[in-house]
Amino acid sequence: MDLHRRFCWKRLLVLLPVLWLCAAPPVGAAEAEPQDPVARAYLLWRQGTALHLLGQYELAAELFRKSIAAHATPEGHTFLGWSLSHLDRHEEAIAECKKAIALDADYGNPYNDIGVYLIDLGRPEEAVPWLKKAMKARRYCCYQFPHFNMGRVLLMQGREAEAKRSFERSLSYDPQYEPARQGLAYLKRLGEPL
Repeated sequence: MDLHRRFCWKRLLVLLPVLWLCAAPPVGAAEAEPQDPVARAYLLWRQGTALHLLGQYELAAELFRKSIAAHATPEGHTFLGWSLSHLDRHEEAIAECKKAIALDADYGNPYNDIGVYLIDLGRPEEAVPWLKKAMKARRYCCYQFPHFNMGRVLLMQGREAEAKRSFERSLSYDPQYEPARQGLAYLKRLGEPL
């Protein structure tokens, strides 16, 4: 078996528990289609998340849209944006994140995601206010992300000392966050004489 196939199988084995948790009951089971729109939206969102993690972005986007149709949530819109961004539909992804913010201005994910999409679009200066809002969001699990992404912007601007502080701040939230560690390693290599 070639390396790519082994990697795919390993990835699938890691994600099987996620798929099991996210799977709907078999068709015909009493709970196959929750009647409560909130429960249905949450089930569809979980299924969409599993598909996204498997790289099935079109199918994930479809489930996120169904989740939103059942009951609009900031998570549904944000994760739809996430899948759209992986399909290179960044402007649509930004629009979905703005819908998420309209539903819950305290939810940090869409602010950071807008910042990332703007960076990806080559508009890092526009990302700064969004990343700052993510850093201050009250409902957010991953403050290391906006600090890391701010470091990316600062690095693009040639502001290495400030980028270093942003990467370090990211690591203060999650010492194992590999992208921030790589950012610091890159800055260290930049500072070494040739």
